[in-house]
Amino acid sequence: RVFEIGPVFRAENSKTRRHLCEFTGLDLEMAINEHYMETLEVVHVMFKHIFENLETRWARELEAIRTQYESEPVVFTDEPCVLHWPEAMEILREEGFDMGDELGDLTGAQELALGAVVKEKYGTDFFMLDKYPSDIRPFYTMPDPADDRFSNSYDMFIRGQEICSGAQRCHDPELVTKILDNKGIEIGDGLKTYIESFRHGVSPHAGAGIGLERVVFLYLGLDNVRKASMFPRDPNRCTP
Repeated sequence: RVFEIGPVFRAENSKTRRHLCEFTGLDLEMAINEHYMETLEVVHVMFKHIFENLETRWARELEAIRTQYESEPVVFTDEPCVLHWPEAMEILREEGFDMGDELGDLTGAQELALGAVVKEKYGTDFFMLDKYPSDIRPFYTMPDPADDRFSNSYDMFIRGQEICSGAQRCHDPELVTKILDNKGIEIGDGLKTYIESFRHGVSPHAGAGIGLERVVFLYLGLDNVRKASMFPRDPNRCTP
């Protein structure tokens, strides 16, 4: 298992209350023995530890913040609450959304609606959505062996907003090459080296990337992610 904390930079022209061009990434990659669900279990245990200790070890600080920004502690389940893509589509259709062919990404409004239903149905603010469509995930994502329209990938949510993306990584060099070709991505020198590394042998593995500021913003019920960053960077602000 490899854990990393470091800066992440994104050339993202998103002027919303939940997007930044620079944030702190909490990343993990781990070998899996039987199934990529092992990674979701590790992340769930980690977040349980964070949520529980925030409320016990930092109760005084949270009380001070909540006098200005009202929020309740995040509610979570003892075991991972994992929805699969078909269930999410069914929920959103029942909520009145036109989901088309059900292979497109979710909008912010759809994520919030899904979070509200999950809170009512499963009693949790923290949940995971599994089996995203392959077309909206990166080339290194492992396709679902039962239906390659979908993938062994997932996002995680607090109060109906995304805090983390992850997936089982594709470690088969021939399959990676095929996916790159299908996505129309040219295999340059960098990708050749990446693919070649798998020919020397690598364990099946999965991982996740968590946005720290997004977690703080949603946990504390702030009205803007910029309030969770000492020096927020966005398309309109590079300094200080």
